[in-house]
Amino acid sequence: MTFSVVDAMHMAQALRLAERGLTTTHPNPRVGCVIAHGERVVGQGWHVRAGEPHAEVHALREAGEQARGATAYVTLEPCAHHGRTPPCADALIAAGVARVVIAAEDPFPQVAGKGIAKLHAAGIVVESGLMREAAREINIGFFSRIERQRPWVRVKLAMSLDGRTALANGESKWITGEAARMDGQRWRARSSAILTGVGTVLADNPQLTVRLPSTQDEKPSVFPTRVILDRQLRTPADSHVLDGQTPTLILHAASAQVIDDRFAKVERIAVPEQGDALDLRAMLGLLAERHCSELHVEAGPTLCGALFAAGLVDELLLYVAPVLLGDQARPLMHLPSLTEMTSRWSLRAVDQRQLGSDWRLLLRPA
Repeated sequence: MTFSVVDAMHMAQALRLAERGLTTTHPNPRVGCVIAHGERVVGQGWHVRAGEPHAEVHALREAGEQARGATAYVTLEPCAHHGRTPPCADALIAAGVARVVIAAEDPFPQVAGKGIAKLHAAGIVVESGLMREAAREINIGFFSRIERQRPWVRVKLAMSLDGRTALANGESKWITGEAARMDGQRWRARSSAILTGVGTVLADNPQLTVRLPSTQDEKPSVFPTRVILDRQLRTPADSHVLDGQTPTLILHAASAQVIDDRFAKVERIAVPEQGDALDLRAMLGLLAERHCSELHVEAGPTLCGALFAAGLVDELLLYVAPVLLGDQARPLMHLPSLTEMTSRWSLRAVDQRQLGSDWRLLLRPA
């Protein structure tokens, strides 16, 4: 299928609009829409918050009667079912658009092809696949949850040039500068959940919240759930993660004993074990069932290494500071020892940029 330069221009704008919902649409996908007659845009919009009108509705409202006979550019297949809002396919049909260009098809079972079929049945020309990969990238967690039944797993780490994350005594504040730390907060904000292990809770007592001194539009509509892997329920009563200020889920072994009411303000769920640890695959499946699309991991070398060695890390968000901490400092991850160079773990760079004096690398398994 061949698309024109004008088609590409409008879909690129629709994708930029979709990104405006990066931190606010959870658990819904981020979607943008542009309605145009040739080069002339008559309406545009994006899905702002879950439960509110979808991108197509905002664009149609702006276009008004000018939507009749126009082309609608949508980054994700219009929905065809009644959820918290009416079907967008019906709205496009009622508005009288002549053509709909879709970037990516929606794998959600209640939509999957049904939106396209409904538009076709109404006599509307439907073309899909324009900038499909870019559209999937914006909703990489949504596609992972629906197609793989597990969230997209992003492990965030900050290290020195010699690959160390903390001094031998555990001190790690701060390896990176303010710009890198603020960038990390933005990655937290776009996530469905933030995962750590009880070891990090015991050592650092982290808050695991989103702290952005930014506009209201950038703040999550639903703050990421804090998920703590605590096999034997060792989280101290005075831990920030038990304060009830942000939704928190404690995952533990079925045999773990509750000794007091310290977990009264949070949710607890027992998950299967694998050897002497919690089953990480079962954990990811559980989170997907709870509509977790992007899982942001901020943990120590043991949990990060276990996820990576199990092939469960989809993306490594690595901040590198131009400092050296020495060979006695703590490593990036605990990984199995290798005896052959051919067994090494290879990564490919998706993005790299400088933030203040630090570098940020976005890496994925090759």
